[in-house]
Amino acid sequence: MPPAARPNVVFIVMDDLAWGDLACHGNPFTKTPNLDRLHAASTRLTRYYSGPLCSPARAGIMTGRYHLRTRCIDTYLGRSMLDPSERTLPQAFRAGGYRTGLFGKWHLGDCYPMRPCDLGFETALYHKGGGIGQPGDHPANHARGGESYFDPVLFRDGVPEPARGYCTDLFFDETLRFAEARREEPFFAYLATNTPHGPLVVGDAWSAPYKQLGLPEKHANLYGMVANIDWNLGRLTRGLEKLGLADRTLVIFTSDHGPCPSSLEKDQPPERQARFNSGLRGMKGQLYDGGVRVPCLWKLPGTLAPGRDLGVLAHTIDVLPTLSELCGLPASGAKLDGVSLWPYLKGARAPEAAPARTVFMQWHRGDAPIRYRNAGAIEARFKWYRPEEDAPDELYDLPADPFETRNLAADLPAETARLRARYDAWFDDVSSTRPDNYAPPRIHVGTEHESPTVLSRQDWRVHGKDGWMDRHYGHWEVKLCAPGPYRVTVRFSKPAEKPGTLRVQLAGRAFEAPLEAGCAEARLETSALPLGDTQVEAWGECEGERISPLYVELA
Repeated sequence: MPPAARPNVVFIVMDDLAWGDLACHGNPFTKTPNLDRLHAASTRLTRYYSGPLCSPARAGIMTGRYHLRTRCIDTYLGRSMLDPSERTLPQAFRAGGYRTGLFGKWHLGDCYPMRPCDLGFETALYHKGGGIGQPGDHPANHARGGESYFDPVLFRDGVPEPARGYCTDLFFDETLRFAEARREEPFFAYLATNTPHGPLVVGDAWSAPYKQLGLPEKHANLYGMVANIDWNLGRLTRGLEKLGLADRTLVIFTSDHGPCPSSLEKDQPPERQARFNSGLRGMKGQLYDGGVRVPCLWKLPGTLAPGRDLGVLAHTIDVLPTLSELCGLPASGAKLDGVSLWPYLKGARAPEAAPARTVFMQWHRGDAPIRYRNAGAIEARFKWYRPEEDAPDELYDLPADPFETRNLAADLPAETARLRARYDAWFDDVSSTRPDNYAPPRIHVGTEHESPTVLSRQDWRVHGKDGWMDRHYGHWEVKLCAPGPYRVTVRFSKPAEKPGTLRVQLAGRAFEAPLEAGCAEARLETSALPLGDTQVEAWGECEGERISPLYVELA
């Protein structure tokens, strides 16, 4: 395809936005005029299945492969880092002559070689970890909690940068600046907000109209965040028009999964607890359609039919092959799990003509997937699902029962067994991709690409029960690329109450230094260390009590 004929691409993915959050999907409370206009102007993938959680969905989008192939199997504790050997969507765009930028949430690795700038984005303004203010994010944001949605410290190409404004506004601002600067060249902008993910924090002007409707506070704040997203989408649309880019820019709008259970008002009467989701069953983390089926709008004036519902079965893994065909990107030879939806999107092939296909999904906590635990197989008609490995099979006829109210597993045992067998073959296949039992990618320390390296609880391998709070502890899997010596700075979540000892184990050697009472930070110098794969562990010790670090910095 000639460069001039290739469209720009703005891929917008929300965090925790549900199918039912859009007014055009029947929500009786939200007002989303810009999203409604985009919906009317788009070809809509009405059976687009995203991941059941954040990082798995993003791994599928970025690689065209099931997330269990990519080492990115969960959202924290070293399980949400994308293997740097995976070929990514921005790398494909750059190979095809596009300029690439990321603005917002990455959630596929905070340290080299897994940062956005390491995996194909020539420029990026983003937060770390899974969300602003979480333990993996900048220490200043973590200290402020939900208030860091305003004036956060962000990272520009890996370097901290204080920002002024509300997080969603900032990411849309940066996308518009990127589009203006690259207007003479084809570009790919990946705009991934951390909203409306909790904490449910937004300016009062956005939530006030919903509080005036008498909605519970959580719902009012959440819908206020959705209204802010809608307003920003209008700004983006007008900005592209002003730049003369609207008619040659493909805008894709979607979400990473369904609504979060924490958005429920559990202290309210039953009729006020539930979050509206157009009748779909299930929440984030579950594989019922309410947890995994999300809006997916594709707008390209003059090419894609406006106001068209397209019911072809679709998944995150289809994004890369579809955009590769549309934009004429060179193939890499990597084995993809997804298929190109472009023939269906442009109307060259009817959905009914699509070959029989099964889409697979699985997610749960733990360092490795477990057969049948929260696992599903979806076809054009049937969905097979097991919420737990020892739970009975569930089978739903989705066209006849879109709200998944009738379990047909006992009535249709042959269909149930067939889909379960397909899942078994898939699980064996994806597991064979990672014969090392899904060990995490290693963070590289001592390279010219990143100094200092800041390790956080986001990426540690926890010892004992899962968690990233002060009562948990763990280590980091790293690769030492330079012998050092290293200056190790350890930050704790609160000052030590009494004098103690800072202890660090690195490359099989133990180091220690005093930990002074009233201090939340201590440091020490190591000796020269052997190169190669190793572990880092650090903690404070005070009168026999172990104090877990919040951040460990190596420089």
